[in-house]
Amino acid sequence: MIKVGITGGIGSGKSTVCRFFELLGIPVYNSDLRARQLMENDLSLIGNIIDYFGSGMYDDELKLNRQALAARVFDNAEALSALNSLVHPAVFRDFDAWAEGQKAPYVLKEAAILFESGSYKDCQSIILVAAPIPLRIQRVMKRDGLSEEEIKKRMDRQMSDAEKAARSNFVLVNDDQQVLIPELIKVHQTILKQCKD
Repeated sequence: MIKVGITGGIGSGKSTVCRFFELLGIPVYNSDLRARQLMENDLSLIGNIIDYFGSGMYDDELKLNRQALAARVFDNAEALSALNSLVHPAVFRDFDAWAEGQKAPYVLKEAAILFESGSYKDCQSIILVAAPIPLRIQRVMKRDGLSEEEIKKRMDRQMSDAEKAARSNFVLVNDDQQVLIPELIKVHQTILKQCKD
């Protein structure tokens, strides 16, 4: 089975693109969602987080105190790097186990930080969903109610689209101007052909 990574910066519309792939029968693994679930269900990961950040990160029912953890890693590169070094391996293991249970010719691994996390190394092809920065900011302001300044801070922490495009096999431009679906179907058909080769 071919593993395909799909990435894109905040507000690029990669979740929308993933829904289209799901309509085509392609299973999608949402790395961000699974990471949040693993931080409350994977006992080994929970233990590692407590060892590094302290028991105040969880309540008695092992429910993660997301605000406390966010406060610890926000603007603290060392703490964020430590958290990522704990979470990413758990996500990699979870993805591999999930992929083994799928029956489709290929699967998608959706991750905002596919390259930054090293997750791309496990994928045979990479799809980038790209959109102009002003449009991405507008989408996130509408969706999450964040200020432009907050969104730009998040964008600054992610690799640029130009850098991601240079490392991707396919680029889907989701700018609300070009018709996206025909391009998406072309990508799907190309990957299906790779599955048969």
